[in-house]
Amino acid sequence: MSDAQSSGGAEARTFEKTRTSETVLQRITALRAPRKLQALELSLLLFAIAIGVGAIVIIDLTVGGEPSTRLLPMGIAFAVALVGLHLTIRRIAPDADPLIMPIAAMLNMVGIAMIYRISFDEEAADPVRQLLWSTIAVIAAIIVLWVIRNHMVLFRYTYLTGLAAVVLLLLPMLPGIGQTINGARVWINIGGFSFQPGEIAKILLAIFFAGYLVRSRDSLAMAGKKILGIRFPRARDLGPLIVFWLAAMSVLVFQRDLGTSLLYFGLFLSMLYLATGRIGWIILGLGLFLAGGLIASQTLSYVGNRFANWLDPFADPNGASYQMVQGLFGMANGGMTGTGLGQGYPWVTPLSFSDYIIPSLGEELGLIGIFVILAAYLLLVGRGLRIGFAGHDDFGKLLAAGLAFTIAFQVFIVVGGVTRVIPLTGLTAPFLAAGGSSLVSNWIIIALLILLSNSVRNRPKLVIRA
Repeated sequence: MSDAQSSGGAEARTFEKTRTSETVLQRITALRAPRKLQALELSLLLFAIAIGVGAIVIIDLTVGGEPSTRLLPMGIAFAVALVGLHLTIRRIAPDADPLIMPIAAMLNMVGIAMIYRISFDEEAADPVRQLLWSTIAVIAAIIVLWVIRNHMVLFRYTYLTGLAAVVLLLLPMLPGIGQTINGARVWINIGGFSFQPGEIAKILLAIFFAGYLVRSRDSLAMAGKKILGIRFPRARDLGPLIVFWLAAMSVLVFQRDLGTSLLYFGLFLSMLYLATGRIGWIILGLGLFLAGGLIASQTLSYVGNRFANWLDPFADPNGASYQMVQGLFGMANGGMTGTGLGQGYPWVTPLSFSDYIIPSLGEELGLIGIFVILAAYLLLVGRGLRIGFAGHDDFGKLLAAGLAFTIAFQVFIVVGGVTRVIPLTGLTAPFLAAGGSSLVSNWIIIALLILLSNSVRNRPKLVIRA
């Protein structure tokens, strides 16, 4: 054998060993990545649980004078459910974003702690019931992860989810099961069990909007006339916008729910803009909704009262504006650092544990505490939008962005209402406020975002064979 052949064989063996070493290194790195995500998610989850437990202990010592075991059984069940969700994520979606679930758990724990604090002075506040619903909601998220697994399955049922959303929205209008609470007919009552089907409908609408816009994006993105430098859509393409505007107005008129109407229409409008990139849709949509809201404020008494209380809450501080005024005074009493857990008067405000839980937290945690909570929401929404921007399929992109916008709009409507940025509505703060319907729907949103984030990180690689 010549020296050239020996040298060539040695180089080939060296190249083969190098390639084998690189393959092994890639496999080891791929195995280590999910383990790092698992460790990070678990540590953050334990930290979130510790925040909730610490807050409850502080409340016990401040208000009750000694630790209590009132929440211990259901608290353990909720903690076990959270750990079970973590293990499910690591089994089904090992590459999922490790921040999403712990942030939701932290917000949930803070809400339970605040409801527990209010329960010392307000019998309607039931922290045990909130823990029960929180456990049920987390179990629902686990079921969603096991059943769906791949978000593209939802794309096949685009129109079926749209039909299901319409049915859920119509259920409160049916005689016998429909129920009116606090002036809004958005509840159903079956056998003493109350539920708000619109909370599930918002998820189904996000799925439907994503699938519909992917299929119809080309026609909706067609440009029409240019007015004042802005390109508006063609008149023939305005059908979907008009339909969903009428649907939002129907919710406002027949179900007397301004917040839900704004949430649904805002969700559709934001996803429509993301799908087409046309600012003209935003201008037309906002114009339609403002016109509808203005007409409603002049013709519907309950909408007019909300606008009047928003513009001048001190005109009737002991009557129609009592809740808003008390909430404003509560937040003012909290100041920058708050009165401290257990040392404020949040129960003075009606529905301080549900619609007005943000002012309750503002009073006892202060402006700094509210900023921390809003930062958690911002981080959660940001992770959802990041999943949408990094997605590999159009349906997943729109669905992730739509789910993130759902949380963002709900937080804006709630916080804007209690701080007089916009008229007060009946929505509740996600994960914080008392209510089983909201908890179940928002934890399902978390499950879907986890599945979508896993698909982004775990993209199948293209293998080219000779």
